[in-house]
Amino acid sequence: MYQIEKMNQKLLAPQVEEELMNYILHEPVNIGEKIPNEYELASRFGVGRSTIREVVKSLVTKGILEVRRGSGTYVVSTSSLENDPLGLEKFTDKYKLALELFEVRLMLEPEIAALASEYATAEEKEELKALCQETEDLYLAGKNHTKKDVEFHTCIARCSRNRVVEQLLPIIQTAVVTFVNLTHRKLMEETIETHRAILNAILQGDSVGARCAMIMHLTYNRQMLLRMREELLQSEK
Repeated sequence: MYQIEKMNQKLLAPQVEEELMNYILHEPVNIGEKIPNEYELASRFGVGRSTIREVVKSLVTKGILEVRRGSGTYVVSTSSLENDPLGLEKFTDKYKLALELFEVRLMLEPEIAALASEYATAEEKEELKALCQETEDLYLAGKNHTKKDVEFHTCIARCSRNRVVEQLLPIIQTAVVTFVNLTHRKLMEETIETHRAILNAILQGDSVGARCAMIMHLTYNRQMLLRMREELLQSEK
């Protein structure tokens, strides 16, 4: 069993985050299980509760933890989907960051989807069908679907046959993770519907349809973020 010794000096949040990850991996705390509460973690690590809140928030952003109101904080993954390849961790306003990422996605992903509809092979189309279904199944089962959602969008990008797009994948992947962690399952029906529309257009070789379906998908998501951010701002007044 993984043992945590109380630390005598205050650690920086990144160090506590590393120790908490070690605890999750070696205790182990399995996916779907709850971690100790904020008070207990603060006591174990010998830091303030504000530091624990910062660490938990960081691990939520990285797709490791999920905070469920009235229930606790749960492990939803044991490998980070986002290792901050773009250096975005320093941006504390995650809603603003997510919206800026959407601006970039709207510049890129509709055309990527159009290219994918032209170049995807039969094998890649089958992979896309499987990823779309797996994402949907996880969503409907109330389980964390982030990894499969990322894989779905990543597969579309790779189907574009554009080598530069391959280098831009961290933008898309980070954007998906950031959005999911902020909204959780608030757009389940819209996500399922638009994922299917994107998939069907690619399967049919319909570049205009793929482009439009991706725009619709991203627009639904962006509108949700705008509403949530406005509600947050109103609650803080």
